[in-house]
Amino acid sequence: MMKYISVAIDGPSGAGKSTVARAAAAKLGYVYVDTGAMYRSIGLAVCRRGIAGEDTAGIIATLPEIAIQLTYQDGAQHVLLNGEDVSEAIRTPEISYYASKVSAVPEVRRFLLETQRNMAKNGNILMDGRDIGTVILPDAPVKIFLTASAQSRAERRYKELIEKGQQVTMDGILHDINERDRQDMTRAVAPLKQADDAVLLDTSSLTLEESIAAVLRIIREKTEEKA
Repeated sequence: MMKYISVAIDGPSGAGKSTVARAAAAKLGYVYVDTGAMYRSIGLAVCRRGIAGEDTAGIIATLPEIAIQLTYQDGAQHVLLNGEDVSEAIRTPEISYYASKVSAVPEVRRFLLETQRNMAKNGNILMDGRDIGTVILPDAPVKIFLTASAQSRAERRYKELIEKGQQVTMDGILHDINERDRQDMTRAVAPLKQADDAVLLDTSSLTLEESIAAVLRIIREKTEEKA
């Protein structure tokens, strides 16, 4: 059976994982899997139903009504929630909050676990999230922990949201990022942490192009080691 390569990229919210991972996957010809989009989609479904982020029972009860699909159009990943393309709707600060809440629910993680693992059995993939190298793909030959300072992440996210026409403040974004970090690192189930065998990559002072190049360099070095 053909041996496929899995690349696991973990890191905190706003570190640019998705942007960097998507570009690196395209250059390598790998399938890009944004697991965060899956949690955001569940968060969106919960939010739309008026269920509080702290209502664990309500979140669990919603799962049988949710169908998530990742599709690729013109090389870009699109996220479908019950057939609706929610690729843009899941990228708001409110849904970031809900994503953090639902991702702390064990039943939600189990709901998505096999789907995520099965993706790695069918081709070379680059998957990013919070616990890819520690939980989802613990045997991945390449693991990267991509991070940046909270201030750098806040500045990037602020610029991105302003360009999309959203009304946000720098202080509000920084507060949200610090709160998201706290929640992700202290949750009881699969907390955010660097895998023991992951390469640490801090992109605080790197441009997007430099970050992509650094990720590609790490992947090539690691795959050559395993060859």
